[in-house]
Amino acid sequence: MQKNKIWIYVSIAAIVALGFFLRFYNIENTPPGVYPDEAVNGIDAINAINTGDYQWFYPANNGREGLFMNLVALCFSLFGISVMSLKLPAILCGTLTILGTYLLTKELFADYLESRRERIALIAGYLVAVSYWAINFSRISFRANMLPMVLVFSFYFLWKGLRTKKWTDFAFGGLVFGIGLHTYIAFRIAPVILIVALISFILSRKDFLKDYWKQILVFSIFTIIAAAPMFYTFYIHPEYLESRSASVSVLSPEVNGGHPIKTFSWSLFLSLIKYNFVGDMNWRHNFPPYPILDIFSGTAFLFGLIYSILRLIRLFTLRIFKKEQSEKMNLYLFLIAWFFIMLAPEFMTAEGLPHALRAIGTLPVVFIFAALAIDYFIERAEKYSLFSRKLFMALIILMLLSIGFFNGIKYHRFWATRTETARSFEKVLMDISVYLKTLPTQKEKFVVAENMQRIPIILFNQKMLNLNLVYSGQIEYLRPKTKDFIIILTDKNDDVINYLQNKFPDLQLEEKKDNYGLSFYIMQ
Repeated sequence: MQKNKIWIYVSIAAIVALGFFLRFYNIENTPPGVYPDEAVNGIDAINAINTGDYQWFYPANNGREGLFMNLVALCFSLFGISVMSLKLPAILCGTLTILGTYLLTKELFADYLESRRERIALIAGYLVAVSYWAINFSRISFRANMLPMVLVFSFYFLWKGLRTKKWTDFAFGGLVFGIGLHTYIAFRIAPVILIVALISFILSRKDFLKDYWKQILVFSIFTIIAAAPMFYTFYIHPEYLESRSASVSVLSPEVNGGHPIKTFSWSLFLSLIKYNFVGDMNWRHNFPPYPILDIFSGTAFLFGLIYSILRLIRLFTLRIFKKEQSEKMNLYLFLIAWFFIMLAPEFMTAEGLPHALRAIGTLPVVFIFAALAIDYFIERAEKYSLFSRKLFMALIILMLLSIGFFNGIKYHRFWATRTETARSFEKVLMDISVYLKTLPTQKEKFVVAENMQRIPIILFNQKMLNLNLVYSGQIEYLRPKTKDFIIILTDKNDDVINYLQNKFPDLQLEEKKDNYGLSFYIMQ
């Protein structure tokens, strides 16, 4: 028994370490570039450090919950301003999601044999660790990366509390769940999952409210305590509650054109097919046009989802017509509700579908479904001979190893080297930032860049002297103080180039091309 526990500890430690490696390796160069939305988070973090004004909500860039930016500020303070420290909170959140998925899965299947629940939990954690979808977003400095982590740990403590009835588990669960309001806008729909779960437990357990009302109260109190700063922020700034998503909602007549059901159905269809058939077409989010799941994980997920739906229907039918109660109904309803409720931020909007980022709240449960499916077939293999069982397990292990190898190579070797990937992250802005550092301090530097393009350049050149950023529409105000100056353009704008050459006839245009084939231009 002790040997089994040691083997389990070693296994989960190895899985988490592998997940961290896949998320941290070569982070300064992959993805190629820092997208302006990431850089905005960094700018807010630096402003917070410089002013001491750490906010619960940062209104810039359509408004963002403040926890992630404050974590970036902490990393900047500890490690300095760099690509690594900008992305470290996302890396750590993605890594912790692996551990949280393992712990939650163990609790969800607590009534299974110990060996079986450990197997399902290890498989689920491993699939999260090596998922291309999970690896990709864990290497982008987006606050959305906190959402899966918050969900798995809050649900872990909640389900553990339902088993132990300890108020501390409910307190921790409520605390983590309340923190969720500080993470990402899609979390705001997550309480619906708890409402569905509560109704399910009331229907399946006799005297559930009588037995657990104190624990439910503890969970609610700690949730409110953790979420209170954001509630207060929304109270004094109600405009922060507004979201651009309202303008692209499938319920908006301007979007659905008077056909809400048709628009909703199409949106849901696109949201579902991204897992197995046609994925997110945004190169920052995916490797288009491939689905966001590899063929093995995707097939297992689809089987696990369908199997869970069929089991829920059967158990619900027995509950209604034969009055048979089963705890499994709570499990399947919880998983299905989690999946479709956290998919809603995607299918309730009609812009840019499929959209892997908006559906990131479904990430852990997708791989729990997949692990459940793999376990289902392992259990069925127990009916056959010893040789057949060993052969089947060897194939399962080979399949799991191939998933990890395939997704790691797909991300780091194929996706990371594509020109489309570099262009989607606007790598040329980082190329300019690096080039600026090679120039003499006394040289006047003018960068012609638009609003969002400026942000990565500013972020990584905070203390650079003689650096001036100019809008293309305001180049007539470009007035060098000396003859020792250089003008850098983010792209080849012929109107700007002709104007500058007429104004400064001695300027020579030079193209700077990187290994992706992307170019910026200098005039000196």
